[in-house]
Parts: sequence; structure tokens; C-alpha cells
Amino acid sequence: MNQSRTFSAMKWWKLPSISSFKEHAELIAAIISGFLILLAWYGEHHWTPSVFVSIYVTAFLIGGFAKAKEGLEETVKEKSLNVELLMILAAIGSASIGYWTEGAILIFIFALSGALETYTMNKSHKEISSLMSLQPEEAFLITNSGYEWVPVKTLQVGDQILIKPGERVPADGSIVKGSSTLNESAITGESLPVNKKETGEVFAGTMNIDGSLVVSVTKPSNETLFQKIIAMVQNAQSEKSPSQLFIERFESTYVKIVLAVVGLMLFLPHFLFGWTWMETIYRAMILLVVASPCALVASIMPATLSAISKGARQGILFKGGVHLEHLSHLKAIAFDKTGTLTKGEPEVTDFLPLESDMEHSILSVVSSIENESNHPLAQAIVSYAKKNDCTFSTVENVKDHSGMGVSGLYENKEWKVGKADLVGKEKATAYKENHAEVLASEGKTVIFVAKSEKIVALFALKDTVRKEAKKAIATLRAHDIYTIMLTGDNDRTAKAIAEEVGMDNYIAECMPDQKLQEIKTLKDHFSHVAMVGDGINDAPALAEADVGVAMGEGTDVALETADVVLMKNDLPKIGEAIQVSRKMNKIIKQNIIFSITVIMLLIVSNFLQILDLPLGVIGHEGSTILVILNGLRLLK
Repeated sequence: MNQSRTFSAMKWWKLPSISSFKEHAELIAAIISGFLILLAWYGEHHWTPSVFVSIYVTAFLIGGFAKAKEGLEETVKEKSLNVELLMILAAIGSASIGYWTEGAILIFIFALSGALETYTMNKSHKEISSLMSLQPEEAFLITNSGYEWVPVKTLQVGDQILIKPGERVPADGSIVKGSSTLNESAITGESLPVNKKETGEVFAGTMNIDGSLVVSVTKPSNETLFQKIIAMVQNAQSEKSPSQLFIERFESTYVKIVLAVVGLMLFLPHFLFGWTWMETIYRAMILLVVASPCALVASIMPATLSAISKGARQGILFKGGVHLEHLSHLKAIAFDKTGTLTKGEPEVTDFLPLESDMEHSILSVVSSIENESNHPLAQAIVSYAKKNDCTFSTVENVKDHSGMGVSGLYENKEWKVGKADLVGKEKATAYKENHAEVLASEGKTVIFVAKSEKIVALFALKDTVRKEAKKAIATLRAHDIYTIMLTGDNDRTAKAIAEEVGMDNYIAECMPDQKLQEIKTLKDHFSHVAMVGDGINDAPALAEADVGVAMGEGTDVALETADVVLMKNDLPKIGEAIQVSRKMNKIIKQNIIFSITVIMLLIVSNFLQILDLPLGVIGHEGSTILVILNGLRLLK
């Protein structure tokens, strides 16, 4: 009994793996370094110098190793100096003149920021790689001797494969035999399944719902649309923004200037101004300390973290300061339709029976037949019946007509529920003076009900617009932000939704690569562009946009690719996010101007020999504290 309990405890408590320690090594080192700094700071007043200095040196080595290695490798590779080296030298310079705490804090700040950046990138790469689980690893290949399960990667163009109901499509191809309904939401993002028949195109990663298909492979496994989506996301994420490139150029120039001036300060004043060697070295070390960009770093980080914290309280998850910065400059926003502007699930919007007194009986029979189908439209009708307290009837011989609808027997009479083709196009057109055409023009899907070959009712269903969508779009347009909807749905439905929401424009029948191209086109016309989506098909466009915004209930890949996540699917929060961004940028500008001014005053004062080391430290650290406090105002 005791052994059993011990074994259960061991299964519940698992020690972190070696790979997990390696993955988070930088973060662990930064945390240990911070703990050692606190310990050494306490020890300055209680222990001998040899003890607390040893602890500081340990904190330097543990916290600074990764950034020092990165800085040296980048210097050798790019043949240019970087801020990593300047921070390490500034920390060593501070320690060399006895200011161990300041040097250690510089190391800690840089180590922590680097660790968080590495963790975020690793997490993103993992989620993108997990996309592959949606594409089957094996396919049912049709051979001369029968059928054979083979690895998808061995399929050749022209091979024929069998795809049974309930299976995912393993490769891009064209239907040779059969017809079925396919759920293509993984590719198009549209919630309603699509009917496909011979010569129809199918895509890897989509779900075959109700019919067996024989498909001829048209693309090798490494060239499928699914693989292209992954590649597009990775390529878009690797592209550097203009702001990032500017910062990198600024960093290199800044480091060169500071190091050059410090190098000159080590000996030039001795010969030019007659300073003693001790005074010359002393002034050079002060310059290295006061010129280190602590205040500049603090100008951005606390304000950014405060804005992120404020956004989190409001249900907005920001993934970085650069995305917050871009939000305030947005000129255009593109929206996905299904799951973003709409709920992503069809609902019955109209029910028109032949006679009003037949409403309850028709709904009872139809919902009973549809209750035996897993089709989203069928389930929407069943849900509608339940909301109207409809009782189910006993139906028999329910049959599925692939891509058309369903039929069943009730009291020995045949009932059909489905498209116009199932009940007869002429009858469907004549029903209620072709009111179905009016409903279809509103972007609704029309389902007819026939009893013994006579149409007795019709249902109209629609992926309804979120209540808050109109408010969100109105707010954005009030800020002179151009809005456009990108959807894989047909033109008629897209137009109806765009008009209902109040969009400036819309583009229908967009595949993932087309959405990506539309974002690139928008970026040619607007300085800053955002994309709002929730599906795998939106991932490339989310990555390409200056700011990618994902709905909180979206796919894992969309959430990881996006820069901003609306945790409660609350679209009006986009307007609030923009306000937070604008306030953050205002505070950052104040901090940068203030910190640069202080650094310049300290440098000039040092040259004039009116600044000693304690005042230099007070000015340097004081300006850092002030900009941090200014940044924390965003928490209010």
C-alpha cells in the first residue's frame, strides 16, 4: 500500500528535465544573480569586504556570462561593437572604482531582459511547429494490389489516396471520385463546411466530414498550402521593422562614441590639461558610469511594463513594447470575419413555415431529423428548436445526402431538409415568391423543408455579427483609421457583413496567402497596419502586419503569432489599447528627453571637473529612479 502511494506521488511530482533547465538557463541565471546582489548589498554593512565582493563577483559571472558571450560573438561576427559590451564594460568600470552595486544592477537588468526575450522566441517557435500535428503523418494509398498505409512524405504527385469520413486530408489534391462536405476552417477560417465533388480541390489539414473521397495528389508534402502557412509565418516574424533597424544602428554608433571618448579620457587630459594620472583615470571611469544607458533603458522598460500590466487588467495582452508603440501610429486595420467580427457559429435568423399554425409541428419534425446529424447547420436548427421549447418527434430511416441535406420518415411520409437542389429548384424559387433570394442577398444560408415533395418551410441561417463589433469599428473610424474586412467567404455574404458592421471596404474569397498579400498592399499605402484574426489561416497576415491582434478564443497558432491578444474577445478593447499606447509613447518621450539631458549635463560636468563620483552616481541613479516613477504612472 505504501509503495503504491509512493509511486503515485512520484508520477504526480516530476522533476524538471535537463532540457527544461537548458531552455530557461538565462532566466534562472538572471534570478540567481538578482538574489546574490541583494545578499551582497546586505553584506556590505555586516561582512568583511572580501566576503561581499566575492558575492558581487559571483553575481557578475552568473548574470553577465550569457550577455557577455552574446556581445563578443556578435562583435566578431558583425565586426561592430554593441550595447552588450558597453553594459559589461560599464559594470566592470563601476566595480573598478568601488561601486559594485551599480555594476551588478546593470548586469541584472540586461540579463533579465535577454532571458525574457529568449523565452518568448522559443515559445513562439514551439507553437508554430505544433501546427504539424494537424496534418496526418500517414495516407491510405491506392495501389494495384489494394490499399496501403504509407508515410505522407513519400507521396508523389499523381498518387491516388482514399480519405474516409472523419479523417483529415493528408495532402493537397484534386477529387477523382466521390463527393463530401469538408471543414476547411484550418485553412480558410470559415466555420461553415464546404461541399466538394469530382475535380474539386482539397487541402492538407482539412477535415473530411461525411463522404469517402478518392484524391489525386497534386503537391508534394513539403509544398502544401499548410506548409506554406508555416513558412509565411516564420518569414514574416524574421523580418525586422524599420524601428528595430534604426535602434540597432543607433546602438552601434552610441557604443563606438562612448568607448572612443572613454579611451581618450584615459590619457589625453593628463597631457592637455595637466591632470594627474589618478585624476585622469578617475574621470574616465566616471564617464563610463554616467554615459552608460541605464536611464535610457529605464525610460522604456517601466513604462512598457506598466502599460502591459494595465492592459492585462483590462483584458488586453501585449507581447512587447514595440507593438505598443506601433498601436498609437495605426492608420489601417484589417479584420478577419468568422470568429472575429462574427461569432463563428451559424444561428437561425428566419423561420418561415407555409402556414403559421404549422410552425410547431414542422419545427418538431425537422429538429428531430437534424438531431441525427453533426453538420453545423443541423445543430443550429436543433438549438433553435430547443430555445423555442420544441418537443422531439420519433422519426425513422434518416439518411444523409452528402452536400445536399438530410431526409427521414415521419408517420410514413418523407421529409427532406436541405438545399434547393434536394427539394427541387423550381419549387424552392416559387416558395413565398422567391423570398429565399432576398434572404440570400443578406448573406444568409437558406435551408428548405419539404413534406411529401411539397415545400412547407424554410430556415435562414447566418454567422451573426458580434454585438460589440459595430461599436469597435465606429470607434476606429472616429480616429480616422481605415478599416477593411478580409474573408474567405463568398462575395455576397462578405458584402452583407461589411455593410452591417460599417467597414470602409472588404475583400472576399481570400486564401491565407491572399490575406498576407493584402496586408503587404496595405503597408504600401499606410505607415502602420494592424491585422485582427483568430484562425490558423490568419497567422501569416498577423505576423506580417505591424501589429497582429488575436481573439482570446482563437487558435494556439494565432495567439502565439499575434502581438496583442484580446483575452475576452472584446473588440472595443482595441480602442482602449490604442489609448494606452498613446499615453505610453508620451511618457517614454518625456523620459528619453529627460534622461539624455541628465546624461549630457553629467558628462559636461565631469569634463569641467565639478562632478565627483558620488554626485555622478546620485545624478545617474537619481535620473533612473525618476524615469521609472514617471513610467509607473501608467498603472493608475
